[in-house]
Amino acid sequence: MKKIINQPTAVVDEMLEGLCYVHSDLVERLEGFEVITRKAEKTGKVGLISGGGSGHEPSHAGFVGEGMLSAAVCGAVFTSPTPDQVLEAIKAADEGAGVFMVIKNYSGDIMNFEMAQELAEMEGIDVASVIVDDDIAVEDSLYTQGKRGVAGTILVHKILGHAARAGKTLAEIKELAEELVKNIHTIGVALSGATVPEVGKPGFILEEDEIEYGVGIHGEPGYRKEKLASSKTLAEELVGKLLDSFEAKAGDRYGILINGLGATPLMEQYVFAHDVATLLSEKGVEVIYKKLGNYMTAIDMAGLSLTLIKLENDAWLEALNSPVTTAAWG
Repeated sequence: MKKIINQPTAVVDEMLEGLCYVHSDLVERLEGFEVITRKAEKTGKVGLISGGGSGHEPSHAGFVGEGMLSAAVCGAVFTSPTPDQVLEAIKAADEGAGVFMVIKNYSGDIMNFEMAQELAEMEGIDVASVIVDDDIAVEDSLYTQGKRGVAGTILVHKILGHAARAGKTLAEIKELAEELVKNIHTIGVALSGATVPEVGKPGFILEEDEIEYGVGIHGEPGYRKEKLASSKTLAEELVGKLLDSFEAKAGDRYGILINGLGATPLMEQYVFAHDVATLLSEKGVEVIYKKLGNYMTAIDMAGLSLTLIKLENDAWLEALNSPVTTAAWG
């Protein structure tokens, strides 16, 4: 294992200290907790939090800031944060109008976030949530009942963050969130496994000439292994699965998110983007929003994911394009 770290057990703590040092104008760490909060002035609106295990940087702390998340909870690597950590994030995010939680569909996350919600409500804070399950690759993978939550979660952060900034109520954000997650689908492909620092070796091994479709962001199994193929072939698989999942037809309007999993150069992501663009054009699908980069990674996993969001609502497009002040949105 080659990594630029000190002690493997200190990775998350030291990462958060470094994050707050570099972005001291935007965020700060809640003393005694693995929670990152924004420095933006409180305005009495709904707070928005998210989080999960570390190792997915810049998710979720990189999206804390004006216009997106109020706070992010950072668990140990690939491990759900504890209820007490989530509770402190809720309390820090509360501005008097309630707090909305964006939870990825993993059993540990759901259990601990919901336990924190109960504790917060006992302290008089109104809390609501949505569970993001955008990964169409498999049902009931490791750690989940139903589909996993992956890179599409970032688009949920962005659109709900816009709604919160606009002064929407907790109930209105809940209604928006439930509609939104039904219209976001993701699927990925891995070229290699991820190495958790405390483990010291990859969670799974792919041969030099092998890929796996549908691998999860914690290294959960996908749905098929094949020999390494061209970018065009990979795009055909992922685009085809996504369009089928939406029952897409010519004239439909979508946004796309091409997301690197940690060790895939931007050069390769842009090559893949060219192939995705060609395929969607051939299908008559109108792409009205595009985003590319490393947003929901899996430490050092090589590979990428493709997310489609069906944009039938012009307000969602406006929300995606609205400026924010965070470390990672760009």
